[in-house]
Amino acid sequence: MTAASDSTHFGFETVPLAEKQAKVDDVFHKVAGRYDLMNDLMSAGLHRLWKEALLTTLKPPRDRAFAHLDVAGGTGDVAFKVLEAGGPRTEVTVLDINAEMLAVGRERAQKRFPGDDRIHFVQGNAEELALPDNAFDAYTIAFGIRNVPRIDKALSEAYRVLKRGGRFLCLEFSHVDVPLLDKVYEAYSFNVIPPMGKMVTGEAEPYQYLVESIRKFPRPQAFADMIAAAGFRRASFTPMTGGVVALHSGWKL
Repeated sequence: MTAASDSTHFGFETVPLAEKQAKVDDVFHKVAGRYDLMNDLMSAGLHRLWKEALLTTLKPPRDRAFAHLDVAGGTGDVAFKVLEAGGPRTEVTVLDINAEMLAVGRERAQKRFPGDDRIHFVQGNAEELALPDNAFDAYTIAFGIRNVPRIDKALSEAYRVLKRGGRFLCLEFSHVDVPLLDKVYEAYSFNVIPPMGKMVTGEAEPYQYLVESIRKFPRPQAFADMIAAAGFRRASFTPMTGGVVALHSGWKL
């Protein structure tokens, strides 16, 4: 029997820890081409407002060099916003473990920033970043941390690659804390999102995993405690849309 320490969750299913990453990769392989479209449909466009809130919190400087790392951001959604908001010395590295998601991002970047060499796409694992210590001014991860098998390792790596004074920002689905909204959200998640996914992408299973993985993710204070345990100071979170999502923050001081 698999020991508890060697198992994790894949949605509501308990799986060997070593198998989760491959299962997650398969999910995003299936939906990469229509990932952003489904984000718009599932959230009624709210994901764009949540990412704007992340960007407003980040405040990329326009008057100095700024090295930014966006993890699990293969399609480039957050990275493009950072590049546009920052100054001419802003550079963004997009890291994702999934090659299909990165291919979508590269194609979009070529159309949106033709000839711009300030954005880089790198395939890699959030748990073992092949990146130098103290290299980045900021690290963001939007709706990706819950897919990482060993979240504590990813947080430790985030701390390692950030410069002193660097900031960690994580946008992630959370736990609705508004009476009645929680029931509506639960019904919508399980009864609408998977059929919608099947209609748009031809696949319902990835979106069943999506809604299940949200329910298994730690509550915001518990995740803030994990961020602090990785060494970050001033770990905090801001709930949005009644707790549907939370923006988590920590500083390497």
